[in-house]
Amino acid sequence: MLTLLKIRNLALVDELVWELGPGLIGVTGETGAGKSVIVGALKLVLGERADKSLIRSGEATCTVEAVFELAQSAEIDAVLEEGGLEPCDGEPLIVRRVIGQTGNRQFVNDSPVTLNLLKRLGEHLVDLHGPHDHQSLLSTDRQLAMLDAYAGADLDGFRELWRGWRAKQSEWEDLREAESAGEAELELLRHQVSEIDAAELKPEEEDEITDRCRRAGHATRLVELAGTAAGLLGGDDGGIVNLLGEVQRVVREIEKLDPSVAERTLGLEGAVLELQELERTFSEYAEDLELDPREAAALEDRVNLFESLKRKYGPTLDAVLAHRARCADRLDAVDNRGERLDALAAEAAALREKVDKEGRAIGLKRKKAAPKLAKEIASQLRDLGFKQSSFDIQLEILREPGAAGFEAVEFLFGPNPGEPLQPLRQIASSGEVSRVMLAVKSALADQDATPLMVFDEIDANVGGEIARAVGKKMAALGERHQVVAITHFPQVAATAGRHYVVLKEVVGGRTRSTLFPVTGDERIDELVRMLGGGGKSAREMAVSLLEA
Repeated sequence: MLTLLKIRNLALVDELVWELGPGLIGVTGETGAGKSVIVGALKLVLGERADKSLIRSGEATCTVEAVFELAQSAEIDAVLEEGGLEPCDGEPLIVRRVIGQTGNRQFVNDSPVTLNLLKRLGEHLVDLHGPHDHQSLLSTDRQLAMLDAYAGADLDGFRELWRGWRAKQSEWEDLREAESAGEAELELLRHQVSEIDAAELKPEEEDEITDRCRRAGHATRLVELAGTAAGLLGGDDGGIVNLLGEVQRVVREIEKLDPSVAERTLGLEGAVLELQELERTFSEYAEDLELDPREAAALEDRVNLFESLKRKYGPTLDAVLAHRARCADRLDAVDNRGERLDALAAEAAALREKVDKEGRAIGLKRKKAAPKLAKEIASQLRDLGFKQSSFDIQLEILREPGAAGFEAVEFLFGPNPGEPLQPLRQIASSGEVSRVMLAVKSALADQDATPLMVFDEIDANVGGEIARAVGKKMAALGERHQVVAITHFPQVAATAGRHYVVLKEVVGGRTRSTLFPVTGDERIDELVRMLGGGGKSAREMAVSLLEA
């Protein structure tokens, strides 16, 4: 669950530290007080994009930090490890967003992360529903996902098989519909493959051959220069090495007369040895450069071949070899088209058989779960004021499998007795859809592993006893999840185990929003305000809501 939310310099909030508890948490306040800032902060935690307009006026940055205590962290740990981060291993998960004037940063457990990773984590941390988010319930894809969650149907394996089958099927169709190559094209393809094969290319040899060819082209001048350098170092009379030998003899005479000078001449002998080695190096270098003219010509021919092939087929030898591979694949596809079609058909058929088997198993789970889920949702709907409504889940068998299997689903709803059930997306009003969504969430509470649910004014289109029923249903959800309900209805707020009020005030000439808990008389006063104010009767009503 979310144990701590810190907000600093976000919109009207200068600084807020909110320690949450378990169960249903109610958040109330007058319109415009800043309740939306709470939702906005949670959306930032979930990885929603942000810009500098969110920063409180006059400040450089705003920050949001959320601390989650996770009873089950396997899914979160998998996302963390995939992103190169350490798993939670029973420790809190800390998410922090920093929004600046020139850029934004996000951190998980003090490690910088991408926004995409934060979004993936958010999918497992918070289930947020706003006034219009319940519209997702009208999507048949979303309805199918809900049924699968209830049925315990894992589609990962099926989807992998389905993608493999579709890839093979598409490859077979492309090859079948491809035009046969003409004789001129085949001849060109064979020539290009043959020409490249004859070159026996090795990409790693290009630099070496090119360097050797360059040296061979300047061999005469290089031999001359190397010989001159060797002669200057080791000439019979005036060579540097011979002159240093004379210097050595003089130094030895000095050392006989004054042994203390030996420490100053220690480097002389080493210098002589290094210059002698340098003389030998130049001599050997000159000998190595004396190439056979035929070898030099062969090197030049090899380099010319490289350049010719690159002009024809690509800027590098790797590109030339890649072109050869494409030509060979094309030849193979044409020459062995029939055999390849048969092989692809067999591979596609084998994968389709696996798809069918896995799809039938998933379909069986759906058929068993659909009437049970429909019955559970109908029961939840009766608790929410639909006393004589009907609800059903209709499965349609598809002729060909899709990425989600062999079935499509449609939630059917009949809010009024005696009327036929129709697709939920066609008949339900926004207020009805809000309650249906809450009923579905209640029915799936045991299967939903998301630790925090946030309902942002989803009760906006209900009232009276229905609002009270919505509150009780949220409270029931709070027994298995942490639930935050942002509401304008006292009937909902009164069912919360903890009640917080958002207040907008002016301090030192600046407007700011604050959040504080209310209990006892303060909570009754807030419920009276939500009831529209009044005297003794309104207060008695507020007390009765809390005691109900």
